[in-house]
Amino acid sequence: MSLPPTQTQAKSIFYLGDNAAYARWRDAKLEGYPRTLEQLTVEIRTHDALSRSEQQAILRLCAKTNMALYMSQFETDDPKAIPRTLASTFGLTHVDKHLCVDEDGITPLQVSVEGQRREYIPYSNRPINWHTDGYYNTPDHRVRGMLLHCGQAAAKGGDNALLDHEIAYILLREKNPDFIAALTREDALTIPANVSADGTLIRDAQSGPVFSVVDGFLHMRYTIRAKYIEWHTDPEVQEAAAALHALLNEPSPYIFELLTQHGQGIICNNVLHKRSGFVDNPTTGQVRVMYRARYYNRLPQP
Repeated sequence: MSLPPTQTQAKSIFYLGDNAAYARWRDAKLEGYPRTLEQLTVEIRTHDALSRSEQQAILRLCAKTNMALYMSQFETDDPKAIPRTLASTFGLTHVDKHLCVDEDGITPLQVSVEGQRREYIPYSNRPINWHTDGYYNTPDHRVRGMLLHCGQAAAKGGDNALLDHEIAYILLREKNPDFIAALTREDALTIPANVSADGTLIRDAQSGPVFSVVDGFLHMRYTIRAKYIEWHTDPEVQEAAAALHALLNEPSPYIFELLTQHGQGIICNNVLHKRSGFVDNPTTGQVRVMYRARYYNRLPQP
């Protein structure tokens, strides 16, 4: 499996002025790209330490695809043990202390009917369309690394879909490089201010690009939602946003669909992802719980 070029090579890849460098990177990226969930999955044998081979398998996948799936078969009384071990192993230490985060940075995503969490879709059973996490954050608080660990699946539904944001970039650039130019504008996408029902300002409005280059790596800031976001009115931005929307709604061999079960999870460089709606069954104990942790740093290179 070929790996993309290193960080020091990356700046010219993602800017439109060097098509030759981009073409070399694109070809290396697509060569041997995984096409099945099995090719993306690493088995973890203990909850408190990863073997050298497990670490390298995860890092190689994340260098290639920006994501890896993992599967564990053991039981532990601490549902956060695996995400905590993974974060520690890969140096994911700069925790995103968002509005509803737990003290340890690992937050259960489950249906909440009281408290602050009930105001937000991740703590409901409603579907969540394509997005990257932290799209409303300021530039100095970009979410670059993320963990999603399944504590319990729902009785029905709760499927995830994943798409490497570098693949989305390639597909858009191949259609029309002008789409990339439009989506790298600093004012391409604005998330309006978050104001509580009583008028309290929770978060200022945040404008920024969809695609940016951070420390030589491509970063994507995006949500497909139609409400509570503002795309720039420039026709080129509007056309690029529509093209990206259409791309995400087309069948693609690069979109991975999965239903995580207890002990399984995703570790990634904040790739595009979505979730279907789900139904819990408290009587049988089938209540969906996903443990999420978000970080300002990304996974290291292998």
